[in-house]
Amino acid sequence: MPDDVGSASSERAGGAVYSRDRYVSLGNDIYRRSFAIIRDESDLSRFTPDEETVAVRMIHAAGDVSLADDIVFSDGAVRVGRAALESGAPIFTDVRMVSSGVTRRRLPADNDVECLLNTLGVAEKARELSTTRSAAAIDLCADRLGGAVVAVGNAPTALFHLMDVLAACPDLKRPAVIIGIPVGFVGAAESKSELEERAESLGVEFITVRGRRGGSAITCAAINALARRNELMDEPQTPTKGAADSNDAAIKGEAEVR
Repeated sequence: MPDDVGSASSERAGGAVYSRDRYVSLGNDIYRRSFAIIRDESDLSRFTPDEETVAVRMIHAAGDVSLADDIVFSDGAVRVGRAALESGAPIFTDVRMVSSGVTRRRLPADNDVECLLNTLGVAEKARELSTTRSAAAIDLCADRLGGAVVAVGNAPTALFHLMDVLAACPDLKRPAVIIGIPVGFVGAAESKSELEERAESLGVEFITVRGRRGGSAITCAAINALARRNELMDEPQTPTKGAADSNDAAIKGEAEVR
C-alpha cells in the first residue's frame, strides 16, 4: 500500500490512490497564484488600482496576459459600475451564457440578473426588424436599462443596436455602464471600436476589449470583478468611505443571437 494512503494529500477513486501533491486543489489558492502570475507577467501600470482588479480577472478568464494591452475602461466605468451594483441595480445580458456566469454570491445587493433574450415577443420583433434576437431585445427593453449594468458578451448586433437606440433617444435614461465585449470575426471589433468612440457623446461609461477577442467568460469576469471590491470571496468586503453617498451620486450622474 502506498505511503500516502490516508494522508491529506491523497484521495481514493476506483480502488486506486492518487496523490494531490502535484497540483493546487483549493479554489482560492488557485486564484491567488493565478492573480500573482498575471501581475508578474502583465504590464498593468496604465490602470488605476480599481481598474487593475477588474483587468486581472478578465485576463484570468482569457488565460492570456496579452489581453492587458487591449482592455479599455472609460474614466468612471469601475467607480460607476460598482456604485450601481452596490445600490441594487440590475444586470442585463445579451445571452444566457453571460447571465449564467455571474457569480450570485459576489453580488452586493442580491441584484437581479436577466438575459434579454427571455423578453416576451423578442422573436417576433427580430423578424420585424430583420435583425438578431439580441438586437431586437434591446429594442424591447430600452426603457428598462436606465441605471443598469448592461453586458454584451456575444452579439455585436446587440451592441450596435444599443448605441443606435441611445443616440436616437436622447431623453432615454442611460445604463450606468456598458460592458461591451462581443467576440468574433464579423462586427465584433467594429462594434467595440464604435463604443469607445461614441460612449462620451452617448453619456455612458464602458468597459471593452479592442479587437476580435472577447466573449462570455471575459464579460462575466468583468461583471464579477465589479460586483465585489475584494478579489477573493474569503476576504471581508471593505466598503469605501462614504460609499452610500457616492453610490447615489454615481447612479444619478448563440448563431441566431449574433
